[in-house]
Amino acid sequence: MGVLSEHFDLINGTSIPKLGFGTWQTPNEVAPAAVRTALDAGYTHLDTARVYQNEEGVGEGLRTSGVPRDQVFITTKVPADYKTYEQATASITSSLELLDVDCVDLLLIHAPRPWTEMFTRSTPKTYFEENVAVWAAMEEAYQRGDVRAIGVSNFDIDDIENITSQCSVAPMVNQIRFHVGFTQPEVVAYCQAHDILIEAYSPLGTGKILGDPVIAAVAARVGRTIAQVCIRYTLEKGTLPLPKSVHEEFILANTQVDFDLTDQDMAELDAVIAPPRYQP
Repeated sequence: MGVLSEHFDLINGTSIPKLGFGTWQTPNEVAPAAVRTALDAGYTHLDTARVYQNEEGVGEGLRTSGVPRDQVFITTKVPADYKTYEQATASITSSLELLDVDCVDLLLIHAPRPWTEMFTRSTPKTYFEENVAVWAAMEEAYQRGDVRAIGVSNFDIDDIENITSQCSVAPMVNQIRFHVGFTQPEVVAYCQAHDILIEAYSPLGTGKILGDPVIAAVAARVGRTIAQVCIRYTLEKGTLPLPKSVHEEFILANTQVDFDLTDQDMAELDAVIAPPRYQP
């Protein structure tokens, strides 16, 4: 059975397709065509966010694709800068309206801190209290049936434990930067031990790892593209990759990842050095 027909089961029993179509940096006016192409290629999992400013286009792409809504898994996110219950509630309402759906399959907090503070730790502020308030709004949406599953993104272990120690519903997903050369082993191990699915955003490192000679050598050896090897690597690690493209040939190629990497291949890929950090 191919990856496109395979699923992970979240801790609440929700089934989530094992390969997702990412839409970060996809303009709203481009999103409808990209989504239709992805669905034609066999994707059944679309990932967007309020901050991407393309939820309307993603919704239009699904609506005009001819694919029934109940056959497509949709993820969106509450913006990282929204840190109040009221902001989160309004964001959820807006996402449902823009996507033109009655229910979102997965809703995430996009990041534990505002983007300007995310990767610098320039202030000691944890936003623990604020994230609990946002989570309360998400729990209510979950209980109402507006969302089928809830989770987080870019959360470290302490950020996750803040939620689990104070809230009724534990995160079901943590969507993090994960690709060849950057695998965040401590966070991944913690999440997998607590039945939190790891989603791998930017599995191609936003293109920064596609010129790596080690990955190129593995790709040549297995007869696949560098991008396909990068996506397969994340699957071999038990994570859910979210490759993004707006080009038909790459959208299709990114689905063709039903092959094996040997222990030697994986060891060589594990040794790749991470590219510089970037802001998603």
